Amino acid sequence: MSKTATILIIDDESQIRKLLEITLEANGYKVNLAVNAKDGIIAASNYPPQLIILDLGLPDEDGQEVLKKLREWYKNPIIILTVKNTEEEIVKALDNGANDYLSKPFRAQELLARIRAALRMGLDHQNDTLVAFGNTTINFGARVVKVDHQVIKLTATEYRLLALLVQNEGRVLTHQYLLKEVWGQSYLDQTQYLRVFITQLRKKIENDPNRPKHILTESGVGYRFNTN
Repeated sequence: MSKTATILIIDDESQIRKLLEITLEANGYKVNLAVNAKDGIIAASNYPPQLIILDLGLPDEDGQEVLKKLREWYKNPIIILTVKNTEEEIVKALDNGANDYLSKPFRAQELLARIRAALRMGLDHQNDTLVAFGNTTINFGARVVKVDHQVIKLTATEYRLLALLVQNEGRVLTHQYLLKEVWGQSYLDQTQYLRVFITQLRKKIENDPNRPKHILTESGVGYRFNTN
């Protein structure tokens, strides 16, 4: 991940834009600014950034709609930064394609950490043949998972679920997204089903399944994968 990454901020609050601009530039990022949805979409199209910070409360269009429009073509990470912090808004944004979600007021160091994680994820693990984390390695080409150099047996469903989590490292995946991608549309309300498989995966790859370091729970929302 390069510190020279360009970040586009789409936010109508001048004080927030200024604070973000100062914070990000002080940490080596290039910053572009947009004050509304129209300018933001134009800026993202003309000068595609490595990451977008998007407010949901824009004056000319709902941020959720802007997010959906961006996701029709923009593949890099998008972090939502907004005062709207209900579980419904968070899940909706994540399902619409946001990589992460932070509420205002925010702590600068936490935002910077989320940005670093999102940019790492943006390197696209789907193209990696081999991914290593902790004492685990995954060879996507061979569909082989090893823990402490020993091959572990995963069911086809367990492998698909683990691969989906790993390939979206740093991104919060909602229960509904995981259920749809792994099991199909008819399983969208089977969150207990998903929980059972997550528990099984943790038993197989986590050193301490009760205190997982890699498959992390985002309470009431879904799961996030962490390679650290």
